[in-house]
Amino acid sequence: MSKDKKKGAGSPFAELAAMRERIAREEEAKKTAKSAPRAAPRPKPAKVDPRDEEVAFHRLMAGVVPLDGAAKQRVPRSATEKSELERRRQVGAQEAAREEAAVHEKLRELVSGGERFEVVDDGARVEGRRQGVAPDLVRKLRRGQLPVDARLDMHEMGAAEAREALTKFLADKRARGERCVLVIHGKGEHSPRGVGVLRGEIAAWLSQGAASHHVAAFATAHDEDGGQGATYVLLQR
Repeated sequence: MSKDKKKGAGSPFAELAAMRERIAREEEAKKTAKSAPRAAPRPKPAKVDPRDEEVAFHRLMAGVVPLDGAAKQRVPRSATEKSELERRRQVGAQEAAREEAAVHEKLRELVSGGERFEVVDDGARVEGRRQGVAPDLVRKLRRGQLPVDARLDMHEMGAAEAREALTKFLADKRARGERCVLVIHGKGEHSPRGVGVLRGEIAAWLSQGAASHHVAAFATAHDEDGGQGATYVLLQR
């Protein structure tokens, strides 16, 4: 390389030329950037009328049925689910029917007096018959025309003991096929104020509670069988 070329390469003129060329490139880049298309500005969202939103919502929800009431029943169920639902409905219906029958039965008992007995007690003589028992049979019982098959004497018993003994006695004699029995409870002449506790309770025991289940009719005994101190009891068949 000649001395003149070496001298020209490092001369101030060469550096100035390089600088001018660099500035020219930068200017050209700026012009190119300015001439490039700018992105369109985003449009501002238009204001929405609330009434338009309401109309749009109603259009969207048109035909939609809420899942309650009858609509729930239209939801498809499997055969197993349907069978279980039907079983529960049947069980519920049966329980409701049993409860209704029990209520009606209780009302009938209250109206007819406990175990559906017609009872007369004038303080001296007592008489009662289960509904359906023939009056002429009760008449024979009252007159002492039915043979007495067994006797129960409750003279020395307290009220609780006597009631239990009466229930057991009637159940036993009925199971044996006996028809008429005599229950001796006393007149209560030696009781305080001359009132017999057992005499006052006998009509209730024979027409209500456990003992009454075995009784068809009852009546104060004839004088030869104890009179007001005893009661004939006609047992259920």
